[in-house]
Amino acid sequence: MSNKTNACRKLDSLHIKYTLHEYEWDEEHLDVDTVADKVGLPSNQLYKTLVLRGDKTGVIAACIPGDKELNLKSLAQASGNKKVEMVAVKEIQGLTGYIRGGVSPLGMKKSYPFYLHETVMGMELISISAGKRGLQIFLSGADLAAASEGKLVDIAH
Repeated sequence: MSNKTNACRKLDSLHIKYTLHEYEWDEEHLDVDTVADKVGLPSNQLYKTLVLRGDKTGVIAACIPGDKELNLKSLAQASGNKKVEMVAVKEIQGLTGYIRGGVSPLGMKKSYPFYLHETVMGMELISISAGKRGLQIFLSGADLAAASEGKLVDIAH
């Protein structure tokens, strides 16, 4: 399949089952609700990946359900920082190898500390970016937790 991304290759190497789902995208509509609608899932099953910088640890990544907002204080505490802030959009590709709207929690070009919202463990089916716009990976929440080796924390409200 020509759609194999680094995220797919990571799952393949771990023998984790997943399916790929393509959708039409455009620059103006990269938001969670639009993508969830296009792949036929409620937004709480679409997990978005965010890239941040901590004042002590440097770059970190977090993944939360699409219907929630990141709690910066909780993430700072969980990651051993006093404060964390989103990295600038122009920095995302250089740091992760992915572009905005296509950042996957799997297969980044560097391994950053990764924090995954704890609700993922109760989800039989979730969707994450496959690493490019217009392509989502469907897998179980437990499989994402295993593949990402993320720290399970309550980082959203």
